[in-house]
Amino acid sequence: MRVVVVGATGNVGTALLRALHREPRVTSVLGMARRLPDRDAAPYRHAEWAPVDIAAENTDEAVIAALAEKFRGADAVVHLAWLVQPNRERNLLRRTHVEGTRRVAEAVVRAGVPHLVVASSVGAYSPVSDDVPHDEGRPTDGVPTSHYSVDKAAQERVLDEIEAAHPDLAVARLRPALIFQGDAAQSVVRYFLGPLVPVRLLRYGRLPVLPLPAGIRAQAVHADDVADAYRRVVVEQARGAFNVAADDVLRGRDLARIVDHGRLVELPPAVARTALGAAYDAHLVRADPGWLDMAMTVPVLDTTRIRSELGWAPRRTAAQAVEELLAGMVVGQGLRSATLHPATARPAGSSVLPLRHRGKVRLPRTLDAQLLGLYLSDHFTAATAGLERMEFMSRSYRDTPFHAELAEVTEQLRAERELYRDLLDRLGVPRRPHRQMAAWLGERAGRLKLNGRIVRRSPMSAVVDAEFMRAAVTAKIGGWQTLRRYADDMGLDPGQLDELIGWAGSQIELLDRFHEYAGERAFRDGRALGTFDLGN
Repeated sequence: MRVVVVGATGNVGTALLRALHREPRVTSVLGMARRLPDRDAAPYRHAEWAPVDIAAENTDEAVIAALAEKFRGADAVVHLAWLVQPNRERNLLRRTHVEGTRRVAEAVVRAGVPHLVVASSVGAYSPVSDDVPHDEGRPTDGVPTSHYSVDKAAQERVLDEIEAAHPDLAVARLRPALIFQGDAAQSVVRYFLGPLVPVRLLRYGRLPVLPLPAGIRAQAVHADDVADAYRRVVVEQARGAFNVAADDVLRGRDLARIVDHGRLVELPPAVARTALGAAYDAHLVRADPGWLDMAMTVPVLDTTRIRSELGWAPRRTAAQAVEELLAGMVVGQGLRSATLHPATARPAGSSVLPLRHRGKVRLPRTLDAQLLGLYLSDHFTAATAGLERMEFMSRSYRDTPFHAELAEVTEQLRAERELYRDLLDRLGVPRRPHRQMAAWLGERAGRLKLNGRIVRRSPMSAVVDAEFMRAAVTAKIGGWQTLRRYADDMGLDPGQLDELIGWAGSQIELLDRFHEYAGERAFRDGRALGTFDLGN
């Protein structure tokens, strides 16, 4: 069998590559993703690869034709592509999740592939207020206040339409519970928590208590068990919906025992939601309150069908999957793909203090507090200008394959600017708002350069923007390195600074790719910046 996996570099996609590599009936695998992984690293080296952006703002025809060309000759296409971030870019998420699924499905039909397998979710189900296990017949209208759930429900409608229009096509949809593995730990931190949540303090001890909303419960399943479910569906050419979850249902006290000492503080759900909303609005965390709404109302899954028809059974409990995830968070575990890449390794004996903690910093007399404060103020000013330019780039280049990555870097820069703001407050250094205003005005003045065009934006502008931001990120690295040098004196966590330096390296890598993409188009007549090409 030949299998194509769209979205093969994420949590489930990586686990599925491992499962398909071990399956003797599968003779070849084509992995597809927006950002290709290290193809010399396991498990990615076991597949062929092609880049794809199912949300590209080209015509449907252009994207479907490009996908169909890659799908021809396949026995099954497994569609796993999904964006978690940028969480605030609602139109991009919808275009990826719903229209992207439609494009993949139409390409499967056009290429004559007999089997389409799609990642749905427990989040597609309508809300419940009971603990009774529900089978696949439950309505899939989603949780209205969760954009993830709303998009999963809309994706289900797309699949319904495809099945009705093409009854000969076998369509399967898997609806798993929360999916965890150690290799996805750093991606969970990156996409749901963000850099301001000091999860690695768990390395040095447990939390005194674990606050959770009263009544919360969770089903989970290990990524390898989900991958085994996909493998069985593919090789058996199964169709229809399948729930996938481990046997145990985790309650608040179960989660407290795993994360903590079993000491649980139950919060009224409304209070927990308000707190999460405030943290999200302040850019302290990356998950919005809709995720909590979904967690509180999704049904318990009945997995009888996949067990009885395909012989599937989980090899790990939900508790074991959560424990593995937490252990991975402590060390920043990951794999060599853009989605799952690990945190920067931190040296032995790193300070246990997070970069953000309360209280003033008392510098030793060997450091000049005034000069250090001025230095940090300059970097805060530069961070203001860099964030303004990155926000502008994220808005301006929505029609390129880099939109999601540019939006994600924008959120990173916003968090980094907050770190500088916090440091200035802790040092008692004035922020000098006139400098930030000057930086804001200077950055906007830089946009007035016409680059050879008057009535429309010049294609050369993207090249100039990439070069401006690359220089800014390179300068930023120097600031983090300086703080790393004086981390012990300032009570900072050297490991977190190492991670910020690693972030900057990834940002430069993105800007280099964007620069190459923009430069290839800027000086060639007739080639638009947003041109979509699977071969690029």
